[in-house]
Amino acid sequence: MPFRDIIGHRKLVGLLARSIARESLPPSLIFSGPAGVGKFLAAISTAQALNCLSPVPFTSAEGHEAVGVDACGRCAACTRIARGMHPDVLILKPNEKGNIKIDPVREAVERAGYRPFEGRRRVTVVDSADGLEIAAQNSLLKVLEEPPASSVFILVTALPDTLLQTVRSRCPQLRFRGLPPQDVVAALGKLGHDERQARRAALMADGSIGAAVALRDAEDDDQDVRELALQVLAQAAGSDDGRRRIESAKALVAKTGAGVTSERDQLGLYLRAMASILRDVEVLSTGADRALLANADLQPAIERLTAFAGARGRQAFLAIDRALAAIERYANAKIVADWLVLQL
Repeated sequence: MPFRDIIGHRKLVGLLARSIARESLPPSLIFSGPAGVGKFLAAISTAQALNCLSPVPFTSAEGHEAVGVDACGRCAACTRIARGMHPDVLILKPNEKGNIKIDPVREAVERAGYRPFEGRRRVTVVDSADGLEIAAQNSLLKVLEEPPASSVFILVTALPDTLLQTVRSRCPQLRFRGLPPQDVVAALGKLGHDERQARRAALMADGSIGAAVALRDAEDDDQDVRELALQVLAQAAGSDDGRRRIESAKALVAKTGAGVTSERDQLGLYLRAMASILRDVEVLSTGADRALLANADLQPAIERLTAFAGARGRQAFLAIDRALAAIERYANAKIVADWLVLQL
């Protein structure tokens, strides 16, 4: 995907395009930000722009001035990079336990020392780099500090603070923010989703296209997910009984079908539904425009959650955010659910 096709993040991709044009791109970078906002796509776009056979200008936000280099997106190099088949572009991903062990990292470091096989630059993209084991991170230090002239390392992570300080200090960090709802709606529209449903998913997804797509894929279960999220919040609002809360947590990791492949996926859906309900509580309690409600059809029930207005709601929202980060790191879903309900 060329830089120009990335939704949002215009300043960041413009910075990358200019750096490539000026041959000043740092040899090691961290792309950080929430899951599903486009960090990995930007890393692949960078690899394409560095190795494209027919690069094109990247224009300013106004579309009038060429401010950098972009990939054509059609040549053999761009196509092979997009398919993960280019010999000079290596992508490292976590294993099924969420870890990236030292052996594949050692291989990547060794490869980086060779001249590119057919492109201009060797690019190594480490996706979910927070999954790097300590030994694997340590094995990266030398190549990050003294990188070969023809190599680029990009570490993609939603949790940059979990990386060793010695790794972070060697890599300039580009911070990708959550996207505005209109950008998420536009992305869902390109995928063929109904505008009204896309808008609700966008409001629930907190700026993450990936989360919005997951929510739309689980459309058949949407009502059940939101109703259970409401029940858990209502129970927490009306009772301090820890045992009852723990009992309610069991339902948060029960699979319901449609697009759900694991307990973590299911818990993620419930957490995002709870977060969207808490945002709606804030909208109602502050008298903000009700057009901002993500769950307008549930307004009567949401109006009864006044216990979550103000400080308690913000505390609950932060707890949900921490729980989402934990399951992105492959934490045990049952433990995360139990912890969360006790924080509400």
